[in-house]
Amino acid sequence: MARLVEVVSAQGLLHEFNAAGVLLAPDVHVAQTLGRLSNEHDPQVLLAAALAVRALRLGSVCLDLAGVRQRVVAEMLDPALDLAADPDNDVDALPWPDPEAWLERLRGSRMVAQGADIAVNQHPVRLVDGLLYLERYWAEERTVRTRLDERARRSVPSIDQQRLGALLDQLFDGRGLASGETDHQREAAHNAANHWTSVVAGGPGTGKTTTVAKLLAVLQAVSDEPLRIALAAPSGKAAARLQEAVTAALSALPPEITRPAVTSASTLHKLLDARGPGRGFGRGPANPLPHQVVVVDEMSMVALPMMARLLDSLRPDTRLVLVGDPNQLTSVDAGAVLSDLVRAADLPQDRGRPRRGSVTVLTHTWRFGQGIANLAEAIRQGDDQRALELLQAGDDVELVATNAGALQLTDLPMVRSQVLRTGEAVHAAARDGDVPGALQALDSHRLLCAHREGRWGVARWGRMVEDLLRHEVAGYGAEGEWYLGRPLLVTQNLKDLDLSNGDAGVVVAHEQGLRAAIGSSQQARTFSPFLLDHVASLHAMTIHKAQGSQFREVTVVLPPAESSLLTRELLYTAVTRASDRVRLVGTPDAVAKAIENRAVRASGLARGW
Repeated sequence: MARLVEVVSAQGLLHEFNAAGVLLAPDVHVAQTLGRLSNEHDPQVLLAAALAVRALRLGSVCLDLAGVRQRVVAEMLDPALDLAADPDNDVDALPWPDPEAWLERLRGSRMVAQGADIAVNQHPVRLVDGLLYLERYWAEERTVRTRLDERARRSVPSIDQQRLGALLDQLFDGRGLASGETDHQREAAHNAANHWTSVVAGGPGTGKTTTVAKLLAVLQAVSDEPLRIALAAPSGKAAARLQEAVTAALSALPPEITRPAVTSASTLHKLLDARGPGRGFGRGPANPLPHQVVVVDEMSMVALPMMARLLDSLRPDTRLVLVGDPNQLTSVDAGAVLSDLVRAADLPQDRGRPRRGSVTVLTHTWRFGQGIANLAEAIRQGDDQRALELLQAGDDVELVATNAGALQLTDLPMVRSQVLRTGEAVHAAARDGDVPGALQALDSHRLLCAHREGRWGVARWGRMVEDLLRHEVAGYGAEGEWYLGRPLLVTQNLKDLDLSNGDAGVVVAHEQGLRAAIGSSQQARTFSPFLLDHVASLHAMTIHKAQGSQFREVTVVLPPAESSLLTRELLYTAVTRASDRVRLVGTPDAVAKAIENRAVRASGLARGW
């Protein structure tokens, strides 16, 4: 939680909401600046602007004025966070404006553009259908809508549908499906061939990667020339997993099928030639990507601004395939693009405008332990009773039920034993200079937390694990800060080293001394520790950071049931990080509450595409 700093210059409502901890200094300063630039002094208008900045900070593209009071109160009362606000301060008792009167004030403000028809960048704030945007984010959302509309209106080259059908019959034979069950993988490939933009959505084990490989083979087969294909994902870890999975899936295709040439997958930042913080991208309308097909995996992690940059960087004749799980957590930055697009596809279509693309949802599960698959489905369906029954049965999923507020590893013998085994295996392989072995051991188990700080946060649990390993494993930590077996997490994009935020590694023995091995057990690179400025120890990680990764087993530390971070999407994401076993540490109430609560991000993109 960001530290509370009271803004001396804040007055009226801004002062009261800042003193209560609702608004942080950046929220207040931005609102004050916008007020000065617009000569706007109405305290309710300035409060709305500050809350819009706060909403962005917490992931929403805009502010829904009708529900803001309820959401803020729930967030501020989260018992899992060590808030800087006065615990005796009643956030609900603050002088919240009446929503209808508030809207009228905003409609009369010179700071605020009214509706979608006002030219862009004429006002710093925009009000559309009860949603309040900072103008930049309205422009980003407008870019996404406009580019998708343009792609929908452009005709796709004619394809021999009979030939396409025969090819689809060859690649999708229906084996493994129940009688009469729709082959959604085939449907996704058909849609990609007939649309410039398509979405392939589905949970883990539903065959998204296999679908992508066959889909690419279909596109290559109906093309008159070798296709230039780009594979991308938001993080380096996700990009590496995409590359490995697509390569394996392509190699499994029938020998008579022409395999498309697929280059190495990259992060979206690298694909679009990010120039660094505040310096923009090398790719854009004036310098579009040369590829004829672009596939983006883990779309749930893609924020609205990045989606706008991607669409701005495509040629008109580039097929775009967006792949991901809309039930996972959304990006840590503003926006929930994938879930917005999937939800919007179910809405009635506006007359006179073609759909902006196709959405195919894969539902058949092809892998995973049955317990994990069933638990993930129960969470997705919002069935808390079924989820608790599965956890109670204890197949490959279990709930370590506890009511202790300040848990220690000594209170959890199974968890203690698991992290000790994992740490010993990582340390032993690192000591032997076995890079693949160390990285494989690192991914054999991961301790996940919802929070970064507090009693249920990564900082505390990571320290407990490290202290345990230093005490129980001979020689652990003996080399100082960069000790053998230290698990690492890259915390910022390091362009010069071609490393991305979220990449993981281990400190290992090397003939040239200690080195940081970063990557996967199949493909890793080693670096001098002195080159790595932005890394942290990886004894535990947030569920958000775990997106795009897969581990053999996971242990998930759940905060109290009252925590505002407990949502269905968070629990679903945590559970589906494991391939073999899931252990939840928390109360049955916390599990039920998480399944009941949906993560809601204010956005206008979901209102039809």
